[in-house]
Amino acid sequence: MKVLVIGGGGREHAIVDALSRSPQVEKIYCAPGNAGIARQAECVAIKDTDVERLRDLAVEKGIGLTVVGPEAALAAGVTDVFRAAGLSVFGPTKSATRIESSKDFAKELMRKYDIPTAAFRTFDNYDEASAYVKAGSLPTVLKYDGLAAGKGVVIAETQEQADEALRDMLLDNKFGRGRVVIEEFLTGPEFSFMCFVSGTKVWPMVLAQDHKRAYDGDKGPNTGGMGAYSPLPFITAEDEAYALEHIMKPAAAAMVAEGCPFEGVLYGGLMKTPQGIKVIEFNARFGDPETEVVLPRLKSDIVDIFRAVAEGGDARLEWHDFAALGVVLASKGYPGSYDKGFEIRGLDKVEGAVYHMGTKADGDRIVTAGGRVLFVVGRGATIPEAREAALRDVGRIECDNLFHRTDIGHWALSGK
Repeated sequence: MKVLVIGGGGREHAIVDALSRSPQVEKIYCAPGNAGIARQAECVAIKDTDVERLRDLAVEKGIGLTVVGPEAALAAGVTDVFRAAGLSVFGPTKSATRIESSKDFAKELMRKYDIPTAAFRTFDNYDEASAYVKAGSLPTVLKYDGLAAGKGVVIAETQEQADEALRDMLLDNKFGRGRVVIEEFLTGPEFSFMCFVSGTKVWPMVLAQDHKRAYDGDKGPNTGGMGAYSPLPFITAEDEAYALEHIMKPAAAAMVAEGCPFEGVLYGGLMKTPQGIKVIEFNARFGDPETEVVLPRLKSDIVDIFRAVAEGGDARLEWHDFAALGVVLASKGYPGSYDKGFEIRGLDKVEGAVYHMGTKADGDRIVTAGGRVLFVVGRGATIPEAREAALRDVGRIECDNLFHRTDIGHWALSGK
């Protein structure tokens, strides 16, 4: 079968890598792809939101299955357009993608179906939102209602910080015109629970944890993610069973009840609070960078799973028991402004896996082309071994404009 992967980041590179291990796959296309993906797939320069051109490509190339990576493509309705053309596609419809593309939709869904989450209110008026924060307790969490590439969340510890974020989101339209969800601040370790979902069928993946802050010690601004690892020793089998039975399965059933059944990857961003496990957010696709440590642990043929979800079949998931830990190499200045075009050397010396997040080819050279540039994955029998392997490979890569965290996995290693 010929397969098309839509997207061009580390998540899509990990998906392409998993597909390349399937004996069912004859050829992989990726649109738009990147310099690393180009070594395993034929890259086609079409934007991930140009849904009609992507459909035409799938028809022209005789694509048997399309896998959608980014949330922007899903929100643009790529699944609806492909299905209308009779094409097999893995990813939720535009209507079902609202569980990610609208924070307010997701929160109201959780309220209606008694799925545990933080208390909240939604505002489109700056003065009312500011007054609500002032009347409540700090810190508080402010979330832009729409898509913001992982950067639309602010934990405000002072009224001044809250007002600045509200100005960005409601007055200056930093992420576009929209509303703001204001949530109570919860404490505890966060973790990512991704499940393959087809209507009311839910197949859980192994757990992972992402590290959102830019710098060691969970300091600095929120990013799209600076590293991840799997498995998670601080989440018990009971915790996982609770999250599956009281959060992920009810969310899938709720989407069916609301008339927008979910088919694809439902991502639960969860927190283990002193009051129990609660939902921080839902996403409508594979997490990035969690996918890059979860899919390497998948023993099953991923094509069987994608087809079961896309075509309503059944699937069995088997997993390797090794630990995987990955470190993001990001452009200096990220998540703020940064320069591009710096040469990356030493990739041929790396012993583990490197997933390209923001790179492009410049003749024979590979250069930086994004905020998050590379994701270096180490494996080991234990998380400390996996981290040691990842950092050893990070040390083999040379570039004048990259930085990384050295403490990925600290929740697991601290014993707290």
